[in-house]
Amino acid sequence: MNSSRCRNLLHFPSIVGFSNKELQELIMFLDKHYDEWVIVKNDKKTGLPKAYSDGTIKKRYIRPSLNKLKILQGRIKNNILEKIQLPKNIHGGIKKKNNISNAKQHQGKRYVLTTDLQEFFPSVKPTHVHQTFIELGFNKQFAFYVTRFVTWKGELPQGTPTSTHIANIVFISIDNKLIDFCNKNNITYTRFVDDLTFSSQKDFQHLIPEILETITSSGFRLSRRKTKYAGNQIITGIKVFNHKIDAPDNIIEKVELEKLLPDETPKYLTRYRDQILKTNRRHF
Repeated sequence: MNSSRCRNLLHFPSIVGFSNKELQELIMFLDKHYDEWVIVKNDKKTGLPKAYSDGTIKKRYIRPSLNKLKILQGRIKNNILEKIQLPKNIHGGIKKKNNISNAKQHQGKRYVLTTDLQEFFPSVKPTHVHQTFIELGFNKQFAFYVTRFVTWKGELPQGTPTSTHIANIVFISIDNKLIDFCNKNNITYTRFVDDLTFSSQKDFQHLIPEILETITSSGFRLSRRKTKYAGNQIITGIKVFNHKIDAPDNIIEKVELEKLLPDETPKYLTRYRDQILKTNRRHF
């Protein structure tokens, strides 16, 4: 599925194992194949709901797929999305990669820039998905079907098997621009879903406006509150030092408490920290 010529000849119903009739029925009754609930975002310090500058309460809409649509999306992910090659800098939604492998890439760097894509999934619209698949060489019918079955209510829904993969694929063009720019300036760049991290041994503060402009000019918004330029800091939930990485203090405190639990009780945070510390004994 790597060449554009091969992709243009692909037949969507055959790839996913659904007949044209089944696909059309799903399209007609798509709303019945989603659940939906709302989570209000609360401030960790005050406990009060977070709000945007205009006073609107910040909400997260969780929209998991159900029944046949969930099965179809699973096949789209396994048979189509996972076969599309992604840049090596991506660590979210990738097998054998995670927030730990993402943070590890920045160990030992003196200068670190972290930023966050605001409302990443809701920012990915059906037009983005359709255009991306056309640019990747898929035919119009194929791009139509993929777009129709991975977006809902005009955006990528949170809680489906395909959304993280689709977001990664849509962002490929921006990733490649950032990779090229960073390679020319000796900057390490990684992305863990909506968390972007840049690091270097040299001060690159003067390059930050160009980095951020590359992202925002493509229509994505960044969280100014989460955009930080400093030395050692927490990257995707991991404390990064010169010669090692470790869990943050709040996790380490809970690990100490887990030591008091009976031996037969699962100690999930202890395992998690062990997974982090293990990377200090081998090279990623």
